Amino acid sequence: MKIRIEDLRQKEPKDALPCFMPATFRLLGLLVVSLVTAGCQTTPRPGTMAPRTGDEIVVAGKFVHTGTPVVLWMDPDGYNAYQTENPASTAQTIDAETSNAEPRRTRPTRRYSQRRGSDLTDAENERVRKDGWDLPTLQKVVDQFVLHYDVAGTSRNCFNVLQRRGISVHFLLDIDGTLYQTLDLQEAAWHATTANNRSVGIEIANMGAYGKFEKSPLPAWYKKDEEGNTRIVLPPRFGDGGVRTPNFVGYPARPEPVTGRVQGGQLTQYDYTPEQYKALSHLVAALSTTLPKIKCDYPRDAAGNLILRKLPEEELEAYGGVLGHFHVQSNKIDPGPAFQWNLVIENARRLMEENAANARRAPVLRSPRQS
Repeated sequence: MKIRIEDLRQKEPKDALPCFMPATFRLLGLLVVSLVTAGCQTTPRPGTMAPRTGDEIVVAGKFVHTGTPVVLWMDPDGYNAYQTENPASTAQTIDAETSNAEPRRTRPTRRYSQRRGSDLTDAENERVRKDGWDLPTLQKVVDQFVLHYDVAGTSRNCFNVLQRRGISVHFLLDIDGTLYQTLDLQEAAWHATTANNRSVGIEIANMGAYGKFEKSPLPAWYKKDEEGNTRIVLPPRFGDGGVRTPNFVGYPARPEPVTGRVQGGQLTQYDYTPEQYKALSHLVAALSTTLPKIKCDYPRDAAGNLILRKLPEEELEAYGGVLGHFHVQSNKIDPGPAFQWNLVIENARRLMEENAANARRAPVLRSPRQS
């Protein structure tokens, strides 16, 4: 084999710059070449799909990462509160008729409204009315995140109940930790009366809390397995309940029922699942970051303890952060005595601190003169 001298010489890449250029100019030249090349490689071509990672929520038309699985209303198997007709699976709702019953026929109806900006200027309100919400304007208005339990057992059952009743909520959180978004957060969902215009709402799958003399579904929904652990048991008529994780078996974070006081009444409830707490912590962190008037905290008394009653109107008006349905309405007790407020808030704060630290550690592009 004949080897030529030219073959032994190191060949420069086509986009390489002459080696005789001064080091400073050579570095700048390479930087320009790399940026141009990267720009050409990332320019989307017409007709190509825009990728999503599957953890995004939608806030004023923008995708926002949460770090936890999210199914949007526009996704296959998503729950769409924009639709104006009741779902065909009405027969599978928690208080539904037998499985072969005919779905109820109702006239088409909208289950949400446009937010009103009481803190906005007349010009801002007019712009929102004509052009819709943008994120900076929405950040001025939304300052509460209201937590509900659904008393439906799974998110599919909950959504069907909401649709049939003509009401809505932004998020559903299933027993396996799957988060469903049913509306853009720019909409005012109908879930918490006077708080609707300023709040985001979530229904967490859980069978609720009950007083000593109330008829309770808890014995039917929570059973001991062979090893003595408490597990969630869906009634046979619900099938898999629409739970997204195949063959998922849910276990409350604490095996025994929790008893505590809310609104002055003694109540018993089983805890939420670890998967729900993890997902909710990620969502709280995302909301508090994107809508910063939702502070990453819950209503506290002077000693720093959770307030377990409805907030007086002046306190509710001034409050911005995470709160329960019972903080908004005196006739509500959700998310109940079992909900672990500190667990969610502390985990959400940790996630926010980690994100901030990662942002501070991100490399900063400097010019050679700054090096």
